Amino acid sequence: MQQDDKTPTTAFALAWGATDQPLIEQTIGACFDAMVARQPEHEALVSVHQGRRYSYHGLQQAARQLASALLGLGLEPGDRVGIWSHNNAEWVLLQLATAQVGLVLVNINPAYRTAEVEYALNKVECRALVTMSRFKSSDYLAMLRQLAPEWVHGQPGALESAQLPHLRTVVWIDVPGQGEEVPGLLRFSELMARGRADDPRLDRVAATLNPIDPINIQFTSGTTGFPKGATLTHRNILNNGFFIGEAMRLTPADRLCIPVPLYHCFGMVLGNLACLTHGATIVYPNDAFDPLAVLQTVQDERCTGLHGVPTMFIAELDHPRFAEFDLSSLRTGIMAGSPCPIEVMKRVVSDMHLGEITIAYGMTETSPVSCQSRTDTPLDKRVSTVGQVQPHLEVRIADPDTGATLIRGQAGELCTRGYSVMKGYWGDEARTREAIDAEGWMHTGDLATMDEQGYINIVGRIKDMVIRGGENIYPREIEEFLYRLPQVQDVQVVGVPDERFGEELCAWVVLKPGQSLSEDALREFCRGRIAHYKIPRHIRFVEGFPMTVTGKIQKFRIREAMKAQLGLREAKTA
Repeated sequence: MQQDDKTPTTAFALAWGATDQPLIEQTIGACFDAMVARQPEHEALVSVHQGRRYSYHGLQQAARQLASALLGLGLEPGDRVGIWSHNNAEWVLLQLATAQVGLVLVNINPAYRTAEVEYALNKVECRALVTMSRFKSSDYLAMLRQLAPEWVHGQPGALESAQLPHLRTVVWIDVPGQGEEVPGLLRFSELMARGRADDPRLDRVAATLNPIDPINIQFTSGTTGFPKGATLTHRNILNNGFFIGEAMRLTPADRLCIPVPLYHCFGMVLGNLACLTHGATIVYPNDAFDPLAVLQTVQDERCTGLHGVPTMFIAELDHPRFAEFDLSSLRTGIMAGSPCPIEVMKRVVSDMHLGEITIAYGMTETSPVSCQSRTDTPLDKRVSTVGQVQPHLEVRIADPDTGATLIRGQAGELCTRGYSVMKGYWGDEARTREAIDAEGWMHTGDLATMDEQGYINIVGRIKDMVIRGGENIYPREIEEFLYRLPQVQDVQVVGVPDERFGEELCAWVVLKPGQSLSEDALREFCRGRIAHYKIPRHIRFVEGFPMTVTGKIQKFRIREAMKAQLGLREAKTA
């Protein structure tokens, strides 16, 4: 991943990645099939909490069987299929099956509630949805019934709903022992039984696919409220997964523990695709993050790699039973999602044996990684930067106002260009043009600097996005939701420092004259309607907001006032 000889010799903050390894010009299915041919009996997947193991050949056959069953539902290349689930074998099977026959996998956040899932399914016109039935306090099937009480009960595939007009099939991931029957809906095991791995349609359809076809839609919150569907191709995410794995020096001998969610690029690309492009073994320790399960899995499965956001590594390091586990098999992994405190990184390297852990930076719209450190990057660079530009990509630091490329060392907007840039936001040309300029540069909205060696340091955000425990939250979305409360006249949401999550949400609320509202009532209004991590932790009822003379609200003053009230200071980050 060293920059090649095209790296500018000028002082401009502009850098190119190496091009000595060619891009993969295959579909995900074709690339996976080639790996299966090389090592059919090598272990591909271990889902610890489900007690399931697959060889590469076994995973291929199961994915083909599922792909056959999906075609049997009447789905055709280009149709959208949603997945609303935590981590499990079914998730990666659907990822591979949809790619095999050109269906577009739509990632639905398991934290979504009724309004959010309704918007997501309708925005991209999902024809089928695979979902967990329930998880902890979330009853996914009950939420779907709430959205579609008039569903026709009878043959699966005949669903009709006024609120979900495009959805025709719902498949629920059955768990042994649950045994419930849901009229009109289809068990995942029943769907699998309908397919055949030797279905001749599979190879015929695969031969018609193009690497630049859309294959995945991931929702990213928007500053104007509603989430945007970043549309990614085979070429986008397959190559990104490959070069991420190259930075980690993955080989078939590696076993990567993936506790990060698959509905994010972190799990799906930095995890699944990084492994599958290198013949490594995917290991899921649990359906959702549990530090004890991670520690146990790393020991039992002799994992060589571990992914996580800083809060996950902190939870593992601080677990009261941490010292009981043998983590000596660990070597590499990725820490990403939010800045890593320096002391945490030092403990990860020394106490978890992760001497070759890397740092990655990116965004969903860029598949996602555009910068990454390497296994041999000096520790000081790993904790103070997000690494250098990835192969076959360009990055530059631009003046946010003029767009001109700045000098190295100056802070400006980080822009990236190359194979990883998304095809666009689904059904939203206007916002696509706002994000990707006429020259193909993706504008990240992040303020960054570039040093003389090409290392990128993220120094802030142009927009007011909040990163809570690795989750990107745009205050405007929360504000628009809270406006639904009849008592609320105006509301502003900001992020304030938090030791555990990096940042927490704070809402300043102006009530309508004569109205009253409590903090508990506001939070209760949010529960079940928006994801739990979007519910403000700090709430203040105020008479007004600090403003400029021209009437523009000064969010930075709200943030500073809250820090003073709460006795907070910025977390020390890399």
